[in-house]
Amino acid sequence: FDYPNQAVLYLPPRMPDPREPNFTMAAGRQVVELLKRSQGRAFVLFTSYASLRAVQAIAEMALEYPMLVQGTAPRSQLLKQFRETPNSVLFATSSFWQGVDVVGEALSCVIVDKLPFASPGDPITAARIDAIRASGGEPFGEYQVPLAILALQQGLGRLIRHRRDRGVLAVLDPRLQTKGYGRRFIASLPPAPIVRDLDAVEAFFSIV
Repeated sequence: FDYPNQAVLYLPPRMPDPREPNFTMAAGRQVVELLKRSQGRAFVLFTSYASLRAVQAIAEMALEYPMLVQGTAPRSQLLKQFRETPNSVLFATSSFWQGVDVVGEALSCVIVDKLPFASPGDPITAARIDAIRASGGEPFGEYQVPLAILALQQGLGRLIRHRRDRGVLAVLDPRLQTKGYGRRFIASLPPAPIVRDLDAVEAFFSIV
């Protein structure tokens, strides 16, 4: 794929830390502004249902695009509706991060709210962390970061599935820019130009 011409990666310049209580409101504002510029036609992918519901509520108050939500219908039905409904937006969590293909203008923007780190409370994740630590390793860098990178690649990979696809990838999590490990994430992503202001997103969509 010709990522430099088919896509841009939008990283907002000022976002609170995802652990701060005001992150969800800030994420909701960013989602609204991005959807205005993409005219819907987007997947908005979340790491938790709580974040999904909160941002969905913000978007529904501000926009009139058709909004589809994971859990309200079977996955296959939601995808069919998304493909057939102009300017629609799909709000979803992990099961839509992989194995989903929507070719063409129907999907022109993929927004990810947070870096998809597996919960340390998950029994399998906890067991692997303990095993790495017991063998003298560093679980975060050796296991948690690579696993999250793979998940992010899968999520953002929903956008460009064909040589004629084009659109905007957006990651709202500021850790991509503020933490040392953020460089590992960026290096793993498609080589699309990075933009940090909404005017650049608007300009991308204005190119026919």
